[in-house]
Amino acid sequence: MDKLRVKKSLGLSGEIYISGAKNAALPIICAGILTGEQLRLSNVPDLKDIKTLGLLLEGMGVKINFADNKMDIDAAGLNSCIAAYDLVKTMRASVLVLGPLLARFGEAEVSLPGGCAIGGRPVDQHIKGLELMGADIKIENGYIKARAKKLHGAKIIMDLITVTGTENLLMAATLADGVTVLENCAREPEVTDLANCLVKMGAKISGIGTDTLIVTGVEKLHGAEHQIIPDRIEAGTYAIMAVMTRSDVILRNAKPDIMGAIIEKLSLAGAVVETGQDWLRVAMKNDQDICSVDIKTLPYPALATDMQAQFMALNCIANDTSTISETIFENRYMHVPELCRMGANIAVDGNVAVVKGVHNLTGALVMATDLRASASLVLAGLVADGETIVDRVYHLDRGYESMERKLQQVGADIVRIKG
Repeated sequence: MDKLRVKKSLGLSGEIYISGAKNAALPIICAGILTGEQLRLSNVPDLKDIKTLGLLLEGMGVKINFADNKMDIDAAGLNSCIAAYDLVKTMRASVLVLGPLLARFGEAEVSLPGGCAIGGRPVDQHIKGLELMGADIKIENGYIKARAKKLHGAKIIMDLITVTGTENLLMAATLADGVTVLENCAREPEVTDLANCLVKMGAKISGIGTDTLIVTGVEKLHGAEHQIIPDRIEAGTYAIMAVMTRSDVILRNAKPDIMGAIIEKLSLAGAVVETGQDWLRVAMKNDQDICSVDIKTLPYPALATDMQAQFMALNCIANDTSTISETIFENRYMHVPELCRMGANIAVDGNVAVVKGVHNLTGALVMATDLRASASLVLAGLVADGETIVDRVYHLDRGYESMERKLQQVGADIVRIKG
């Protein structure tokens, strides 16, 4: 398995180009199932998860052409409605084929999903919503088996805010008979990006960007062209890196208007943040103390759970004590023991972590446990004395396109060790 060797790298400068958002690209790729015409996407990140989903769809008869961050999807020849365990087990987003398959073909057989081991992420809201739309669903032998002669509109109030649940039901509703009202929807920018792409494909959706989506079903969708939004989590990760390493970095192809909670916390940490329409600059003076920032993860527009581990790394070297509350996933502190191996002072009680800032971290051999944990360990390695080896970076490759290359471009001492 590949590893990353990271050495202390302070005072970095330059520009980093932000890739397209993985969490927007995955559902939009699945939306290609909804039409027999070509869906052309640009700004698609070159990531392991994107390629895994491509393989899954190709196994179902979908034609995928992916090169230079552009993807053409042609589901005219789709010949199987089965999403098998071998690929679904590695990536939870694979469940997003359920709604489109059921809406267009009237059947779907999708393995219960896997992905990062950060806690239970049930699909009960997906199933509940599809059943209200007329689907007959059974769970047998680890598979969701769904049938529907024709989905129909329904009023669906989700019991909790779920991003993938909102996306699955939204896609299914586009081809259902009548009007579907989805309430308590996730408002994440990635959901909005999916909705905007569906509208380009001919869907009738109102309330985009709010917690209530109203979908009037149409007979069919058509092909379209769509550009994936920039990845706010990748941009936030590199912004935190700039603060921790006391650097001056410009992030290009970013979207600051969907990063409000992140930018607010960066400013509280002491950074100077400047923004434009598609860029932000994050600067921290060399002799400036990093201020601790309290964190509580909540659905958008509050701070995303996907930023928790990175802000924890920042708090590890801040000048005071901070409290981090993880309210989304119950098992998302697996990076804590690894950070403590590097000298961090962190105590966890349930879903709350108390971080006391220390003067120095020390390089160590650490193991990545999930996608965002991987990023936090790289950030810690950039400020730690000595050398840090981050093992199992296949987690990192699921969500960060060429992280080591991008960091090298601003002067970081980081190299990939091929396994």
